[in-house]
Amino acid sequence: MKNTVSNSLNEVHSSVITEKKGWRQMMAFLGPAYLISVGYMDPGNWATDIAGGSAFGYNLIWVLLMSNLIAVLLQTLSARLGIVRGLDLAQASKNAYPRWANIPLYILAEIAIAACDLAEIVGMAIGLNLLFGLPLVWGICLTALDTLLLLLLLNKGMRVLEAFIITLVAIIGLSFLVEMFIVAPVYGNVVKGFVPSKLNGDALYIAIGIIGATVMPHNLYLHSSLVQTRKFDRTSEGMKKAIKFNFLDTTIALNLAFFVNAAILILAAAAFYVNGYFNVAEIQDASVLLEKLFGKAAPAFFAIALIASGQSSTITGTLAGQIVMEGHLNIRIQPWLRRLITRSLAIIPALFTILYFGSEALGKLLVLSQVVLSLQLGFAVIPLIHFNSDKKLMKEFTIKIWVKVLAWISAAIIVYLNIQLVIQQIYDWIKAAGGNKLLVYIIVIPVAVACLALLGYVFIHPFLYKGARAKKQLPHGHAEIITGDVNINYKHIGIAIDFSGKDERIIQNAIMIGGKQATYTFIHVVESAAARYFGKNALDHETLLDKSNLVQYKEKLKELGYESKIEIGFGNPASEMSKIILQQNIDLLVLGAHGHKGFKDLAFGSTVDAVRHKIKIPVLVIN
Repeated sequence: MKNTVSNSLNEVHSSVITEKKGWRQMMAFLGPAYLISVGYMDPGNWATDIAGGSAFGYNLIWVLLMSNLIAVLLQTLSARLGIVRGLDLAQASKNAYPRWANIPLYILAEIAIAACDLAEIVGMAIGLNLLFGLPLVWGICLTALDTLLLLLLLNKGMRVLEAFIITLVAIIGLSFLVEMFIVAPVYGNVVKGFVPSKLNGDALYIAIGIIGATVMPHNLYLHSSLVQTRKFDRTSEGMKKAIKFNFLDTTIALNLAFFVNAAILILAAAAFYVNGYFNVAEIQDASVLLEKLFGKAAPAFFAIALIASGQSSTITGTLAGQIVMEGHLNIRIQPWLRRLITRSLAIIPALFTILYFGSEALGKLLVLSQVVLSLQLGFAVIPLIHFNSDKKLMKEFTIKIWVKVLAWISAAIIVYLNIQLVIQQIYDWIKAAGGNKLLVYIIVIPVAVACLALLGYVFIHPFLYKGARAKKQLPHGHAEIITGDVNINYKHIGIAIDFSGKDERIIQNAIMIGGKQATYTFIHVVESAAARYFGKNALDHETLLDKSNLVQYKEKLKELGYESKIEIGFGNPASEMSKIILQQNIDLLVLGAHGHKGFKDLAFGSTVDAVRHKIKIPVLVIN
């Protein structure tokens, strides 16, 4: 069967060998979920957990537990999709939905990843500020170096990247373990927080924020790709084993993330709620109060954990950006450029906020980033459930009815609560907009309605069109059938001449291809100042000398029995050359490479690349 699937995260695909025995095989599968888990303990979670703990004490721990159980279920489905179908969530969406729907799905996913990255940047900058006194602007700029760090880790291999992330997760966990000893919460009250209580007013708002910050859309894209870094037997038995080990990996990693989130909420409850500080929502305020109540050690460990959280989360966010771009659009760009795009989309609004509104506005920016994440969540969860429920594609690995019911209930809770969050946020914006309310009505509300309509389509479409359509999932194409009876004869060959000392080799290659039955046109573009200004009317020394040299080439070919002619352009080499090729109906161009690269390309230009992007005929480059 023809393979129509591009490898997700191609540079590390199937790079981890799992053909081991006993506990070594289990350990080989462990790792992807730890990269996922950092998204469940990022600075966006910190903001909602601190707000919930300071305002309502231990009463919202059960919301964290519910969010964690939903996360385990959805991440397990994401891993199952990647293992069974060999597709990440973005690629599966590309297969299932028409192009017009995939484009906004990609845009929403990209915005969500940038919003998530924004929270990590802000959190890490705050952590550096709290620990070292580094100004927030410099801290945000410093996070750009994460791009280089991620490339270095990927070049070292997937296991090195996973080890680095697990180390950061361990630092976060140990930091909060120390915090628990310092703050000393009443554990009897903590246990009572696991009993569900009624949610209304501010409690409902914060609970929605906790869920929105906990179950993140980019993690669903990422997990379905990361499980494919394991090289395992693609038989039914091999996939069952991979699913089992990845479920174990997910359960352990996300329960560690739950411990961190619960620790943050418990910390806020024990430190602030108990001492009468009920409205602590800013991370900076939390650190100041910790120092005031418990001395310098508490905020130091708090800042260390925050830096580790921001650093680890940014790495997974940029990987998710690569996955959604390649999956939804079939566009593959250089990894460093992909990282730079993701980071730039996040750094720019963070810097703008600090410079224009001041550092005190960063808390609001964190909340806004979680609202944006909330908008995207349904667009990832609903397709994921559809894909895992498709018997035609998943076959024996289709999820059971009870799992499907739980998944749809989880999706309904998430979508409903997130819609409530968006409505509440729009209402708040209208109240605070003053004379700018019209902008909310003509921009924000129509966008929200359009997103809701798209969400409805994403839900309904798979019921109407069963099974995946055959779509090309490669940024490039497949191998073509080659027949031995193809004979291509070039009748008119263009020879680009630049008098650089390589002309003889260029001409020899051209006549070797075309023979005496082809016509040859010598093409030269005069780039002197006079040529650029006067064009064909230029009579400067360079133009006259170049014409004379071309005539010599033409005469020499005539002596050898070849038919040739001359064409001269004036000004920009690429534009003039492509114009001559079109006018003369040339069907092959032979030209020489100038030999320089790197910064010289930036300074002097690269004619070869510029020309080949302007013409539609074959180009032979002679070095």
